[in-house]
Amino acid sequence: MSSDYRKPSGEPEEEMSVELELEDGSKVNCAVITILEVEGKNYIVLLPLDESGNNEDGEVWFYGYSENEEDPNEEPELRYIEDDAEYEIVADAFDEYLDNCEFDELIAPDEEQL
Repeated sequence: MSSDYRKPSGEPEEEMSVELELEDGSKVNCAVITILEVEGKNYIVLLPLDESGNNEDGEVWFYGYSENEEDPNEEPELRYIEDDAEYEIVADAFDEYLDNCEFDELIAPDEEQL
């Protein structure tokens, strides 16, 4: 996944993960799949991982994403997408992103042997 993650500037980044605190107080570690620019706004696509570092159901989460350009060391801000129409636009952009990825990038090496 590290090759898929790009900053909004298009620069490749090292493999990234994010720890989210949910409304119930639980924490979930998520792998960063990519950051998409949609209609002039940035969105982050996260793959929630279980305690063993796997994602069994293939579910991804979308959040609004912004960085403080004046302080690159500051933690990026994630924003919950409340508007259904906005969410659908981001989901469609992610589907297009997946369509543009090479098939080999989407399959883990151990899955290729199945």
